[in-house]
Amino acid sequence: MKITIGSDHGAVQLKEEIKMVLKECGDIKVTDVGTFGTESVDYPDIAEKVCADVASGKADRGIALCGTGIGISIACNKIKGIRCALCNDVYSAKMSRHHNDANVLAMGGRVLGFGPAGEIVRAWVETEFDGGRHARRVGKIMALEQD
Repeated sequence: MKITIGSDHGAVQLKEEIKMVLKECGDIKVTDVGTFGTESVDYPDIAEKVCADVASGKADRGIALCGTGIGISIACNKIKGIRCALCNDVYSAKMSRHHNDANVLAMGGRVLGFGPAGEIVRAWVETEFDGGRHARRVGKIMALEQD
């Protein structure tokens, strides 16, 4: 699996912890699109980089982080082909994959501790889409972005 990860300045530390968790998850190739320091950057720019890889197929999934996860999740969901889920617990992470086939996970560096964030990432990476009746619903979600 290929995962592109990115964060604004509010979640750089969380991003580094998540990259360590992803190394433990098996055969995952991680691409980090920044930011790499604590100097202020705009989260929509990071969302665009993460989602460009996912939407183009360069990455299978993405992880987008900012201080709360809210702003970056909104920005991600403006990009065609993206189904970004802001998750603060394991159950939501699993359901975002089982029922919504979420291709981007958003979290907040100022909201979650490293332990819970790691468990969320593990659950999200390991959970597959159920398909079936959920595929019809995901299709309807995707149709909403048609002109």
